[in-house]
Amino acid sequence: MAGASPTPPVPGQTEPFVQVSKNRSDNVSNNRSDSVSSARTGASESTAEPSPPPPSQTGDTFVTNSGSNTVSVVDSTNNTVAAAVPVGISPTGVAVTPDGTRAYVTNNGSDSVSVIDTTDNTVTTTIPVGSNPTGVAITPDGTRVYVTHVGSNTVSVIDTTTTPDTVIATIPVDFGPYGVAVTPDGARAYVTSAGGSDVSVIDTTTNTVTTTIPVGISPTGVAVTPDGTRAYVTNNGSDSVSVIDTATNTVTTTIPVGNNPAALAVTPDGTRAYVTNVVSDTVSVIDTATNTVTATIPVGDSPMGVAVTPDGTRAYVTNLDSDTVSVIDTATNTVTATIPVGDSPFGVAIATS
Repeated sequence: MAGASPTPPVPGQTEPFVQVSKNRSDNVSNNRSDSVSSARTGASESTAEPSPPPPSQTGDTFVTNSGSNTVSVVDSTNNTVAAAVPVGISPTGVAVTPDGTRAYVTNNGSDSVSVIDTTDNTVTTTIPVGSNPTGVAITPDGTRVYVTHVGSNTVSVIDTTTTPDTVIATIPVDFGPYGVAVTPDGARAYVTSAGGSDVSVIDTTTNTVTTTIPVGISPTGVAVTPDGTRAYVTNNGSDSVSVIDTATNTVTTTIPVGNNPAALAVTPDGTRAYVTNVVSDTVSVIDTATNTVTATIPVGDSPMGVAVTPDGTRAYVTNLDSDTVSVIDTATNTVTATIPVGDSPFGVAIATS
């Protein structure tokens, strides 16, 4: 692929970086053998001992349907689809603002970001960005949105305080930027390079890359622990997860998981990470104290995205080739519900209410 722009891992495109499907020939490359195969306040006090802060309340769940150009809005109280919101072409990533009022959706085939008003589930703004936007993350204060462009090897920075939202910076990064996560203090953004084997670290004050961290082959998903001390990265081509010490920006541990891990999410208490394994049709559960896999959960066909509810009780997993979302009870690590959604569900994010 020398001299060619990287192609995004979405239905309808022939050579994705990431192994995103086993069954749909338009999702999987047949040519590459190495297929990228709150601080919480308000704790009450008593005369005995302080009570812990109340958990955040779970709002709606937003699922991008890359094959039907919609976002399914799932009512998290009863696990039914409450709305289907038309967006751009091949929506992939989705992130919800900390206050739960807006969802930002990357449209991989439209080179744009759709902004959904979560009060009435309508698109209020469409923001032009770079080529093949894929991943998206929002700063803890909600003022900036970071969007990866797998087709132009850049990251766009969107200012959410302007009307309309505008791109204020474009940051060059390594080949095939895919996933992105912002640290809890908002100081850094970690970006995976699915076309290579490293993670770029962006200083969000200057919007420049300050270092790159070698990881496994074709890193895709990334999540930072709630205390900000570690970043977990899925290596889609190495069947592993790299653990980065964010103080030194070095890999301290590499954890074997299932085949072609794509995405991961860390629980709000930081004790576990849930990893989707596309080809294995499973989710690996990592104990972050020992950095070992303690459970493997069968889900639907080609699990892609994963998000954990703000109260930590459930994990929602998109199954690309089943057109469903699996709901995992994190107490038992079993699937308790399967929700039909749109065509080729890809990304998932959960709002606070």
